[in-house]
Amino acid sequence: MRKLFVLAMTTLMLASALASSTSAQEWPQKPIRIIVSFGPGGGADIIGRILADSMQAQLGKPVVVENKPGAGGIIGNEAVANADPDGYTLGIMTAGQIIAAVTRKNMRYDTLTAFAPIGQIATASLLIVTRPDFPANNVKELVAAAKADPGKIVFASPGFAATQHFAGEMFKQTAQVNLLHVPFKTSPEAINATLGKHADVLFDTVSALIGHVQSGQLKALAVTGKDRFPAVPNIPAAAESGVLPGYDVTTWYGLFAPRGTPAPVIAKLNKTLNDILADQVVRERLATAGVVVKASTPEAFGDFMAGEHKRWDAVREAAGIPQQ
Repeated sequence: MRKLFVLAMTTLMLASALASSTSAQEWPQKPIRIIVSFGPGGGADIIGRILADSMQAQLGKPVVVENKPGAGGIIGNEAVANADPDGYTLGIMTAGQIIAAVTRKNMRYDTLTAFAPIGQIATASLLIVTRPDFPANNVKELVAAAKADPGKIVFASPGFAATQHFAGEMFKQTAQVNLLHVPFKTSPEAINATLGKHADVLFDTVSALIGHVQSGQLKALAVTGKDRFPAVPNIPAAAESGVLPGYDVTTWYGLFAPRGTPAPVIAKLNKTLNDILADQVVRERLATAGVVVKASTPEAFGDFMAGEHKRWDAVREAAGIPQQ
């Protein structure tokens, strides 16, 4: 009897493995949608569309981008969390969606368990800029000015709990200074406030600020990543200042699916993604979008997201920002 049971279980396991292998070989059989949790024209949307074009060419099936903006990316993430785990609904994850998750309570999904990571796509530094007449010309001088006049220097961001906001909060905590945060609804509004001298310092993306820096309307102090950024190689990393030990903030992008998506499908998606990211034409398109390619395994991307969740939750707590 025991031998029959073992034989039956072995047969079942082999059949299951064969079915999974077959499903991966047969996938995809219909169109794939990539949910972007922000509106058209933003970084996540641009990257999602670059990826969709190449996935469609590689997989031979239509790949459609669907924008579901709102609540800092939570609405789009929820749509992915509730989708069938069959590999036909994917999402673009960003640093901003992780930060949105740590600033909210009573969410209808758990960011750490609701998704199956596929792989990272790209990363990008932010820029720290001031208006031209602001007395600080580098990060060390900015920190000195903030310590000399605590709470008086205003830093702007394109939104409460945006990556740019939390980059500023981490700056404050690392440098042990007090800056006054003023959030705006969009990057153009935050930029105009800085140009109009309603704010002194602004944290935002390289793509949003580079034109103003090149024209001399804004003065770049540093990039926020631990290394210099290829798009602006002459601008130092903030950590080079000597007054921000370990400071390293980047915005990033990755691909994910609903939890329960079959492992062979995730593996095929990861291989497809990494093949796409190795293509020189794609790399050039991403560089034009202001990001640097960063491929990974699903496991590495999952660990990275968990680490980001822990890090930004700690920043939130240290800043005294309650969960909404």
